[in-house]
Amino acid sequence: MKRDVIQAGRVLAAVGHGDMVWGHVAVRAVGDRGIWIKAPGRGLEECEEQDLQLVSFGGEVLEGTGTPHIEAHIHLEIMRRNSSVTCTVHSHAQAAVAFAALGTPLLPLSHDGALFGGDDVPRFTDTGALVSTSALGVALAETLGDAPAALLPKHGLVAAGDSVHAAVMHAVLLERACRAQLTAMAAGPVRVFSDRAEAQFKRQQCWSDGQLRAGWEYLVRSAER
Repeated sequence: MKRDVIQAGRVLAAVGHGDMVWGHVAVRAVGDRGIWIKAPGRGLEECEEQDLQLVSFGGEVLEGTGTPHIEAHIHLEIMRRNSSVTCTVHSHAQAAVAFAALGTPLLPLSHDGALFGGDDVPRFTDTGALVSTSALGVALAETLGDAPAALLPKHGLVAAGDSVHAAVMHAVLLERACRAQLTAMAAGPVRVFSDRAEAQFKRQQCWSDGQLRAGWEYLVRSAER
């Protein structure tokens, strides 16, 4: 699990989700003891095992040093709400931040956008500041629901999955979908995209667990290179 957190961070940084020392990945600990997450002050790509904390669902650091990350509530409350979630991602990917500022629906104009099956991506609007309390974490978890990812306007994105590869790929795909739509909208009105039925079909066809894993393994190889 420690290796998963480190590897996921390096993959996310390699595909443009890094933001100096901000953004984080969490993995559910064995025995549901809490989450493994990097301590504050380290970038996604530079995190090593000694930089990790095991944070309990009560918000206490059980292993590692320092105080818990101020936004650990994002990960704790999403995992508390949904026992099938084993990994969560929060990043400040710039395309996601820019797209969220437009207040326009995310359209399935690419394979990436079909991840949401023709539905708009959920948006957490309770605050544009840090998710620094358990109450805000609960509200964010409710906004995310069972969706693969959500936008945090004025802030970034959050993604979740029942595996590390799924959570990371959900974050990557949301950012790519935002970037594709921003590019299209810069050239003119978006006129061509999948209808709901096709988007739902493409979600199953393009983003099965096997396809998500294949994408993840490619990103791991790329990050290592």
